[in-house]
Amino acid sequence: MSATERSERTAAADAACTAAYDAGGGPDTGVALLAVGGYGRRELAPYSDLDVLLVHDRGVGVDELAGVLWYPLWDGGFKIDHAVRDVDETLTAAADDLKVALGLLDARHLAGDPNVTLRLRAQLFAAWRRDARRRLPGLRTMTRARHDLVGELAHVSVPDLKEAEGGLRDATVLKALVATWLVDIPHTDLDLSRRALLDVRDHLHAAAGRATDRVAPEMWDELAARLGLADAVAAQGHVRGLGRRIDHISRTTWRRVDAVLAQERVPTRPRRPQLERVAPGVALAAGEIVLEKGARPAADPLLVLRAAAEAAERDVLLAPATAARLGAESAPLPVPWPAEARQLFVRLLASGRGLLDVWSTLEETGVAERLLPEWSRVHGLPHASVIHRFTVDRHVIETCIEAAALIRTVARPDVLMVAALLHDIGKGGLVDHSVAGEPIAREVAARMGFAPDEVDLVGDLVRWHLLLSETATTRDPDDPATVELVARHVTTPEALSLLVALTEADSRAASAKAWSTWRAGLVRQLARRTLASLLARATGAAAPVAGEVELEVPAEVRRDPRAVAVTVQETVDGSRITTLATDRNGVLADVAAALAVQRVAVRAARAWSQGPYAVSVWESGERDVDAAVLRERVAAIVDGRLDPGDRIARMVRSTREPSVVVRPEASRRATVLEVRTDDRPGVVALVCRALAGLDISVRSAHISTLGPQAVDVFYVQEASAGALSEQRAAAAAHALRALLSATVDR
Repeated sequence: MSATERSERTAAADAACTAAYDAGGGPDTGVALLAVGGYGRRELAPYSDLDVLLVHDRGVGVDELAGVLWYPLWDGGFKIDHAVRDVDETLTAAADDLKVALGLLDARHLAGDPNVTLRLRAQLFAAWRRDARRRLPGLRTMTRARHDLVGELAHVSVPDLKEAEGGLRDATVLKALVATWLVDIPHTDLDLSRRALLDVRDHLHAAAGRATDRVAPEMWDELAARLGLADAVAAQGHVRGLGRRIDHISRTTWRRVDAVLAQERVPTRPRRPQLERVAPGVALAAGEIVLEKGARPAADPLLVLRAAAEAAERDVLLAPATAARLGAESAPLPVPWPAEARQLFVRLLASGRGLLDVWSTLEETGVAERLLPEWSRVHGLPHASVIHRFTVDRHVIETCIEAAALIRTVARPDVLMVAALLHDIGKGGLVDHSVAGEPIAREVAARMGFAPDEVDLVGDLVRWHLLLSETATTRDPDDPATVELVARHVTTPEALSLLVALTEADSRAASAKAWSTWRAGLVRQLARRTLASLLARATGAAAPVAGEVELEVPAEVRRDPRAVAVTVQETVDGSRITTLATDRNGVLADVAAALAVQRVAVRAARAWSQGPYAVSVWESGERDVDAAVLRERVAAIVDGRLDPGDRIARMVRSTREPSVVVRPEASRRATVLEVRTDDRPGVVALVCRALAGLDISVRSAHISTLGPQAVDVFYVQEASAGALSEQRAAAAAHALRALLSATVDR
């Protein structure tokens, strides 16, 4: 009955205002009484103020009327917020103050001269549309400041129905954006959510017995009863779901506003969008990720992941219509997932802040639960702990965002990102969520196609993700028993580094208090002591196996020491490119440069020596790699007819600082350099060319892509054979670090 009651409240207030105007002798011409703001929108809650404006033409006296108009309303029990201005003053106030302008866009005639109201509204809307491109950046800033101050309706522990992100104020701002004629919105979805949220506010006022927009924890039970819902949890889910939908519409609309504002001028006529292909079946159009013409989601189950990953990494909008189509038409992913699907999903999770809006779109269109059915367990679930600033689902996404900044610190970024997504998947039941979440995480990781040992690692991280933080803050780190407790559950340095990163990401996503300098210091101290204990137990680490096989040497390579043989074999999910040439310093750099120039995306590679010959094998996700063209590219580089240096330098642009580390424990026969940087075309070529320029020979290379990160390990020796000296290794690492740091966009 809330909508009916709002209508009745508005009708009663209108009648009282009209009667007061008439009783005060209000004229029929030159003066009008207007309802503005929420009253103008007929959205009065039980304890709302009446926002009214007495407006008049210049030269028309209203002092006497203004002196008597408000008293009957006060006497009638109404709380009023009133103003008196002439038309020009009103237009000036709207031009100077965005809040005034927003309220006046909802102006509604109550009494007096309707022509004054019509003229004022016409001029207000004309000015709003005319000045929109100038005023909207200010509105954007004001809206963001409010969001930062109040938080999100869908996630904060004490939500504000009006001012929070996704609240009623955002619904009003969306109407103002539509009034500019620059963008449009899904009106039906917004109106349904806005009206339902108004119903909640009406019940909140009635329950509190006063005007309030903040839902205190003790109010949820009564709200549930008034809304006809089962319990407080259901009431929270209902209200936060409304906020989530309004927020999704708001985020989408503001991205489109930003795209319009970025244009130098408004097109005078509609024109076909320019499509830029960014991945198979996926294109960028007007700042949004869409599907290419002819894309068939039903025949390409990886298309949804490809589109989502591109949108998140580029931090652009995944067009809601595109996401809805993908959700409706996409074929289910095969079980277990193919490697490319897993890579795309990790890229999505590790995309940083771009993940937030894309995941929201996937949730709103039902795609998230199709990819991860277990997501329904935590969707909209409130946290029981007050230390958490978000609901469980949003906390999980924030943990992924924080973990994305830490992938340089771990050996398996893909395992870290999936563990970050699943670390709280066991919440919502009576069993400890770490215990309940472990078997779920193992099942999900296996479905995603992780190897058995990787499934174990994901499961262990979920099971023990609170171990470091809880132990560090409740036990004596100097006591050997404390270290023994951690080492009993975390048995390898690799698992420990992953757990440290997950602990930091989880804590940062919870709140600033959860990762204070003191708490972080305790966790890191415990981790260092545990690592020392694990290394002391170790019997020694074996060097990685290159996985080389003996290949037949083609006749042209036997005849010509500068020839490079290239073969391409199609695989299930791409191509395998094999090269063989007489071993010399720089041959790997030449092959890597040719692949980069040809824009062949490399997922993994390995290289080794076969007697006097050098072999390299490159795994690519692309199917149509032309061996003849690639062979010609390599030959042109070897002969000096093509200098790829400038082209490679332009390709290799990064968003994070690189990591270049010497691993002295990894080999006794060679020096091991580990390079981590963003996965970009040309990285391997850049590194190999730099090493060749330092007269350092790459004896073995192990190149892999883990989510958005390239992890490249090079076993190097002096050209005259032998491991590098400590000083020489440090100089090589420093040179590579400086070279890659120069590619970071700051």
